[in-house]
Amino acid sequence: MSDIEKDFEKHSKNIKKIKKKPSDSDLLILYGLYKQSIVGNCNTTRPGFLDFKGKSKWDSWNNYKGTSKEESMKLYIKKVKEIIKNQ
Repeated sequence: MSDIEKDFEKHSKNIKKIKKKPSDSDLLILYGLYKQSIVGNCNTTRPGFLDFKGKSKWDSWNNYKGTSKEESMKLYIKKVKEIIKNQ
């Protein structure tokens, strides 16, 4: 496991321990970056018209299409640090 992967795992655990829940927009960013880091490009069809939450999550993930695993992990770590700093 590379250093970036270890750091990514550490930060993905740390974000779950914060006291104040991040904003919905921050949660969507984290979701998209996490999925891009773990799975890669969005590989599912966009949810239907009435699935607002599912569409938002899908859109967030799809926004990072083409971003490498390593770059996605770096962006995720940066966002987690920003959220924790602003707690």
